[in-house]
Amino acid sequence: MSVRGQRYRYVGPVELKAAVRPDGGGCRIGSAADFDGWIAGRSAAELTEPFTFVVGTDGVLRLAPRRSEHVACAGGDVVLSAGEISFMREAERWTVGEVSNQSTGYCPDVTSWSAVAHALDDVGLERPYGFTHEVVFRRCPDCQEPNIVREDDFVCVFCGSDLPEAWNVDPAVWRSRVTATR
Repeated sequence: MSVRGQRYRYVGPVELKAAVRPDGGGCRIGSAADFDGWIAGRSAAELTEPFTFVVGTDGVLRLAPRRSEHVACAGGDVVLSAGEISFMREAERWTVGEVSNQSTGYCPDVTSWSAVAHALDDVGLERPYGFTHEVVFRRCPDCQEPNIVREDDFVCVFCGSDLPEAWNVDPAVWRSRVTATR
């Protein structure tokens, strides 16, 4: 099943994608039972740090240890969102403590939250109303370098050019959007 929403192709270093094993990928968390089994296998030390996550085009959450590459967690596939997530125990149940779209491999827009929210709801995890830490990614139209926009300063840190207000990190997606609006 494919879920609607912006899809994000991997835009990070090619050598990281080339290293993805065909049988790799994060642990698929499609139900509360899947999550319970996965979280039970985590050590106390692992639970002190956030985990790597992606939401696949099937709308299902996939989790991996923090130092995992998002592209490996996704098995090299296109995603609906990617970032980091932490869990905490509250009133005898697991909840989402923090969640961000921090993935320099996929650079998802902050609008990818809806895919994350649906995936977490499907698993029955209580969650915040949005990313607890939003990362704004843009690609410089002049030097083509990806940037993280800080404090609403839409200026390229590499060449000083203005960055667009709208998400444009994946050149193929950006061109199709521009063509569709003409």
